[in-house]
Amino acid sequence: MLKVSVVVGNPKPNSRTARIATRLVETLLPAGSHDLTVIDLAEHAGRIFDWPSEQMAALNAEVAASDLLVLASPTYKASYTGLLKAFLDRYPHLGLDGVVAIPVMTGSDLRHAMAPEVAMRPVLVELGAVVPTQGLFFVINQMGQLDQVLAGWARDNVARLTRHLPGVVTACRESL
Repeated sequence: MLKVSVVVGNPKPNSRTARIATRLVETLLPAGSHDLTVIDLAEHAGRIFDWPSEQMAALNAEVAASDLLVLASPTYKASYTGLLKAFLDRYPHLGLDGVVAIPVMTGSDLRHAMAPEVAMRPVLVELGAVVPTQGLFFVINQMGQLDQVLAGWARDNVARLTRHLPGVVTACRESL
């Protein structure tokens, strides 16, 4: 069974960003093929700067043990949120070694469409994650077309994911 983590850096709990990231996993992976953990950092904001913190260390360890990580944030000042940055700063160099990661960012318009590539990809690479796909930038006013946008992104990127997560993602390719 594939171990999948979604980490959401939106300071608002239960955000649209969280829904988009979770729905992306549902689009890519068939039901029953994976064990999904969603970490909504808004629920941990009061502890994220506690050093040491057993609870935060456990969350970091769980994410590092994932096969697939979807890291999601709204766009704040052309980058991801400080909340997400603080979570990622808890990892040492190569702390996500070998984890396949998909950077996801949301925003109000396409002016920040490169943010997943420019802001998130370098941090993920620094941490040792494998980032085989293009990042996903989702324009929030397209919530009514969420499934279509995600299916299009999946069609464009599933072949690269399949190279790193064979078998499970292949089933997605057949359904697209």
